[in-house]
Amino acid sequence: MGYFRELPNLQYPSPLKTSNSTLEYIDAKNIFKRVKLREDFQNTITNFEKYQITDGERPDQVAKKLYGSEGLDWVILISAGITNIRDQWPLSDKDIFYFAENAYGSAMNETRFYETIEIKDSRGRTILPKGQVVDQNFKSPRPKTDTDPTNSYVKFWDDGLVETGTGRKGVLVTEFNVTVPISNYQYEMRKNLDRRGIFVLKPFYLQQFLTDSRKLMKYSKSSQYVSNIVKKVDNIRILSP
Repeated sequence: MGYFRELPNLQYPSPLKTSNSTLEYIDAKNIFKRVKLREDFQNTITNFEKYQITDGERPDQVAKKLYGSEGLDWVILISAGITNIRDQWPLSDKDIFYFAENAYGSAMNETRFYETIEIKDSRGRTILPKGQVVDQNFKSPRPKTDTDPTNSYVKFWDDGLVETGTGRKGVLVTEFNVTVPISNYQYEMRKNLDRRGIFVLKPFYLQQFLTDSRKLMKYSKSSQYVSNIVKKVDNIRILSP
């Protein structure tokens, strides 16, 4: 990841057995130095664009496609608000199957919950929205006494229909089987698909972000200052009595 090249260095007293002096130092990346998007920048939605990660696509591939360099994968992750790539970056379809298989075993295809299907009236108005998590035998309106716990339904007055025989406008409609089961595997697939939609920094603002980030990475003058990219930590071998 190109991000580590952006980090400044810390000079530590050498722990190597080959060290011949307490004054020998080695350089290490300062992983505690972090950057993030400026709040004013982050809160301006026009600075970002929606990107849909394809099956198996990696951050470095996205960076190459959008910014022309695989080494800018860290910009993709920061602008998308991803801090833990293992848990927040989507898996491939094959890997999410193996993940669900390992997580649930033989219960992978068991029902996790039930949700509603979409029901509309004759005028196209939504009576019951899709995707609401409900009981298997969901009923609307709920009866005072549920004598049939195996069925789900929704009843509504449809003023776009005409009653047969009388010609009167409006019919009481009952739609049965308005819930569907969602398995553990489907649940994990959905979560993974949701992670595929991310917001990324528009290429037009890339150079400004890189300039701001590199400025923040520089050290200010102090007793430990060596250069704007190098700082020397205290050597306890010298300081200790």
